[in-house]
Amino acid sequence: MDILGLSTSPSSGGAYALILNEIDGSRRLPIIIGTFEAQAIALELERIKPPRPMTHDLLRSVIQGFGSYVKSILINELRDGTFFAQVTLEADGQDMELDARPSDAIALAIRFDASIFVSSVILDEAGITSEAKIEGAPEHSVEMSTTVKETPEGDSRVSTLEKQLQSAIAAEDYERAAKIRDELNKLKG
Repeated sequence: MDILGLSTSPSSGGAYALILNEIDGSRRLPIIIGTFEAQAIALELERIKPPRPMTHDLLRSVIQGFGSYVKSILINELRDGTFFAQVTLEADGQDMELDARPSDAIALAIRFDASIFVSSVILDEAGITSEAKIEGAPEHSVEMSTTVKETPEGDSRVSTLEKQLQSAIAAEDYERAAKIRDELNKLKG
């Protein structure tokens, strides 16, 4: 995965959506992160060096000081709407895996130019699929792939949510899209 970008909306309460993009595919994964983590990621992506080291810069120095480096990170679990990640370090030829928040893991990964992976189960559950641009369609037309059981009560709600999801993605309001996606997942059971 690579980082497509960060976005916020006035209703986000200071939270940001970090959008990961599948390199050899068409899926995207929005992850809601805090302001400080978004700043740490944005500063490194823009190659802006603050006058004093930030937390992730300090951690990079500590890891390097022990002769280690971050090989990769893996977002490997989604539980109760919360993503979980693992950071894989190499030290003395041995791999070590550490539990981390995805935002912290990604902030470290970009500092080490390490690969970012997302479990296919997570992408299937929480990813949003970008469709090929159709002539005359809006520039950012994307659609979530879903398989929903047909129920008389759920049909209209599911259809409405899918339309809202497409609208939120087209407007690049990824925080709202993530909330709608979660609600759709609850309806699907």
